[in-house]
Amino acid sequence: MIKVVQAFDRQLMTELPSDDAEALEAKLATAYRLFKDRSSWLKPYERIEILRKLAALMEGRREYFGKQIAREGGKPYADALVETDRAIDGVRNAAEILRTSAGREIPMGITKSSDHRRAWTIEEPIGVVAAISAFNHPLNLIVHQVAPAIATGCPVIVKPATTTPLSCLDLVKLVHEAGMPEGWVQTFLPEERELAEALATDSRVAFLSFIGSARVGWYLRSKLAPGARCALEHGGAAPVIVDRSADLDKIIEPIAKGGYYHAGQVCVSVQRIYVHEDIQQEFLDRFARRVASLNVGDPVLPQTEVGPLILPAESDRVQSWIDEAVAAGSRLIGGGRISETTLKPSILVDPPKDAKVSTLEVFGPLTCVYPFRTLDEAITAANSLPVAFQSSIFTRELASAFEAAERLDASAVMINDHTAFRVDWMPFAGRHVSGHGIGGIPYTMHEMTAEKMIVFKS
Repeated sequence: MIKVVQAFDRQLMTELPSDDAEALEAKLATAYRLFKDRSSWLKPYERIEILRKLAALMEGRREYFGKQIAREGGKPYADALVETDRAIDGVRNAAEILRTSAGREIPMGITKSSDHRRAWTIEEPIGVVAAISAFNHPLNLIVHQVAPAIATGCPVIVKPATTTPLSCLDLVKLVHEAGMPEGWVQTFLPEERELAEALATDSRVAFLSFIGSARVGWYLRSKLAPGARCALEHGGAAPVIVDRSADLDKIIEPIAKGGYYHAGQVCVSVQRIYVHEDIQQEFLDRFARRVASLNVGDPVLPQTEVGPLILPAESDRVQSWIDEAVAAGSRLIGGGRISETTLKPSILVDPPKDAKVSTLEVFGPLTCVYPFRTLDEAITAANSLPVAFQSSIFTRELASAFEAAERLDASAVMINDHTAFRVDWMPFAGRHVSGHGIGGIPYTMHEMTAEKMIVFKS
């Protein structure tokens, strides 16, 4: 049995039966049989109708999903409602993209050998999708994996995080209520990690969508069946550069939001803040006041801005990393523990470059502030780690904005915005250790399709 507890107070929510190897085989066999039987494939208009009905059903349970996300995952209720709205929009986005998805014409007759021919491509579903998800967005991440599979016509087996499975289970129930035939969207809840690996690496799986740790993701990629595609979304240690020209009246709020949203448990959370030495003290004074004012506590309360970490072990880890940096000479602002899973937001000033908080993804309510003298120095420091995801710069100088945009090693550079900005139709991807492939509803749909060319000789 899998016990699901509230992230904040560890109170039991429910117990769920777990799946074993026999259940996995039955789910894989069902998904593969459906894919191989072309007569069972849903027409595009049927898939559009299912997605539209699903979005409407989700909208009718908006507050329910918000409360559930807050309880099982610890995301503050106000932010959980935002996640729910994003998930609903993501489902609608998949239906909209499906309306305009099409193949393309391949030029013929441009050489003698290609004369008297017409060629074009059509899009087909790639095959069975295995989706392994993370805890930090328990509804929206599932939508990013399931909605594209529905839209493209791929059977999908989704494994949510065992700490936050309830939103996934409820979503899949609504998928079936919206008209999806049984077997096309299935959930998988194993207790053993070996069974999750068995799902991802089975020869019947054509596409793996994995959201989680880099260590696990890259390992699974090395074990995929020949020909299988994958998309890996891992973490980073997102850098923010605060240029000397930055308007401090306008930047404190977005940086605080980017650093402490969901207690920092976001793969693109603001972590390393490089501030020009001329304004560092004023920045720290203002930033520390805002961080100290953040409302920390029970995520189901509407006024809460920062909730718990997902597990007691995670709060212990983050606290140990902070203690290590302080012992090495870093100055700590704020901090402290509210419960076994809840830490008060904190700031470390100029921790050592080799400290864990400077080199690894913290994934907790902590930001680190470092001084710099030249923009070149800040960009070099920002680019110093093997992880690369989203970065940002705050500046009023156009030249500085363009230099940072061109030189920062990132898949996306935000100018005058925090690193955690995202809309779900934009490309979203880590570079290097941080990921493989491209996320975002339209990009995932593209990855889940195979292009077939047809050549007609007249």
